[in-house]
Amino acid sequence: MNIRFLPKKDSKSSVWSGGLTYEYMIYPETANYAERDFIFRISSATIEEVPSLFTQFKSYHRYLVMLDNDLNVEVNKEQKTYEKYEIMEFNSADEVTSYTKGNDFNWMVSEKTPHHKLKITNGNENYNAPIILLFSLGKTVIKINENSYDLNPHDLLVIENPEKEIIMLHFSNDCLSGILDF
Repeated sequence: MNIRFLPKKDSKSSVWSGGLTYEYMIYPETANYAERDFIFRISSATIEEVPSLFTQFKSYHRYLVMLDNDLNVEVNKEQKTYEKYEIMEFNSADEVTSYTKGNDFNWMVSEKTPHHKLKITNGNENYNAPIILLFSLGKTVIKINENSYDLNPHDLLVIENPEKEIIMLHFSNDCLSGILDF
């Protein structure tokens, strides 16, 4: 098992048409974002322009969560509203226009990856997936088996668990937790 701590302050930024995006992780590490050859990518973005057209990616499933307010969007010409922390799932090739400014969490997963899920969790959880991601929504202590990790808001822990061992987790606060199985 390998645990990686990826603090928000260390994420690298780049410009997208509606603001800035901060990449936490691209997997595998040899993947290239521009070539769209990654299995998954975890990022956070600012939405500074209204309206903003989200970048489209063919062959990717996407999870998006607003971190500071509600999200008003149009998805393929249909109006939708998501509350703060409500998980929006969509095909990354969809035409999505945001009418909200704010900060979000993004997780893009290749459609070649059959099993993935994102949810909000707190308390106790047991996981046995090969990839587990834990994104803090506030100041949080995450206990993994017997080790504790202090996270600031919007920090990320990624657990690589190729042996699919059962991992006991305890969260002191709400977190986004994602699992991915190849």
